[in-house]
Amino acid sequence: MSVNVNRSVSDVFYRYKMPRIIAKVEGKGNGIKTVIVNMVDVAKALGRPPTYPTKYFGCELGAQTQFEKKNERFIVNGSHDAAKLQDLLDGFIRKFVLCPECENPETELLVSTKKNTISQGCKACGHHGILESNHKLTTYILKNPPTMNPTVQGSSLTEGKRSKRSKKVNGDANGDQNDPDNTLDNSADKTIDNGVGSDDETEWAVDVSEEAVRARMQDLTDGAKNMTINDDLEKSEKERMDILYNQVKSKRDSGQLENAQVQKELLNEAERLEIKAKAPLVLVELLLDQNILAQIKKYRLLFLRFTVNDGKAQKYLMGGLEQVVALNRDSLMAKVPGLLKVLYDLDILGEACIHEWAEKVSKKYVPKEVSQEIHDQAGPFIKWLKEADEESESEEEESDVEIEYNDRAQVSPLKAAAKTAPAKKPEPEDEPGEEVDIDAI
Repeated sequence: MSVNVNRSVSDVFYRYKMPRIIAKVEGKGNGIKTVIVNMVDVAKALGRPPTYPTKYFGCELGAQTQFEKKNERFIVNGSHDAAKLQDLLDGFIRKFVLCPECENPETELLVSTKKNTISQGCKACGHHGILESNHKLTTYILKNPPTMNPTVQGSSLTEGKRSKRSKKVNGDANGDQNDPDNTLDNSADKTIDNGVGSDDETEWAVDVSEEAVRARMQDLTDGAKNMTINDDLEKSEKERMDILYNQVKSKRDSGQLENAQVQKELLNEAERLEIKAKAPLVLVELLLDQNILAQIKKYRLLFLRFTVNDGKAQKYLMGGLEQVVALNRDSLMAKVPGLLKVLYDLDILGEACIHEWAEKVSKKYVPKEVSQEIHDQAGPFIKWLKEADEESESEEEESDVEIEYNDRAQVSPLKAAAKTAPAKKPEPEDEPGEEVDIDAI
């Protein structure tokens, strides 16, 4: 699946695409590491060596990186999910790929080890200037300039006449530059310096045909729009939340929230505004009330887009649910166990989030006494969830064969057993007031 190189652009017809990052966690304990399976393909789409974004991840995460170029394995130590790395890649793209003038990714980096500078040139608008960044990656780029060989770097969007000029100055000796970790020799320095400030200006010549001018004007117009939109990031978090609130409200009022494309646009907008984790608070406020059980099923896919594999977003969703229950106390307080079970069955909330929430009563979203009451009401469901986990672990230990299974498929209908009843013994006959059938709520 591909995504826009500049993910702040939600246009489905945006022409610059890249593969979505695929990450695989390997090893255990201190030896755990994350292999970015398709880093070569991602880097090729960006026109950068795959070592650059990998090293950028290491700098941002404070982790060591490893490059096995022959096997195309690019590794970041530690366990990191693909969504997190995708978000970090957006930062790399903003700093080292997008043109600062037109925000198109048709750029190349020119490194002068002699002057200790990195220049950036854009083929879309003709911009050319020194890369303004004090990121740690710049030191790595200065020591490991981009290779002139596109088969190693990936087909750059802007190689153009650069490779021809390189051959003219260096002959066919570029075979020694196949390793992007090698530092360029003096002749290479001269080549790069010539591209920056010599009489050889042909690389930056601009096509002045009517069609080319029209295309560049369109790109510049789109770039100006993007720069205006990006000013939103300078606003406070509350103002950015209000922007998303108004957009969700508008889509809800027009009945478009069940449309998959609209849901993706809202997700992209939340990511652009850098409030994705807190977005569930907006969704809860606008979409849920005393009819929450029906509403959560209606908008399941929308909630899933924001919470799947995102523990922080699930925490904020739990906070929003506490607020909804508090506002509709009379009708919803007794239904808390059933509500949590529905959210769990629909995969909107994960076990880890529910267990973490159950361990601490907080006054962050509602008064502490109300939060305590909600926790008390949730008790039967929390108990059931723990017993289901223990039963699954016990069965796994007894089995000699390793199989895949679904925890939920092995659990009998949810009932809170009497306190004195062992977890695995048959339930005693129903006694009034002793059991709560959550499925019937």
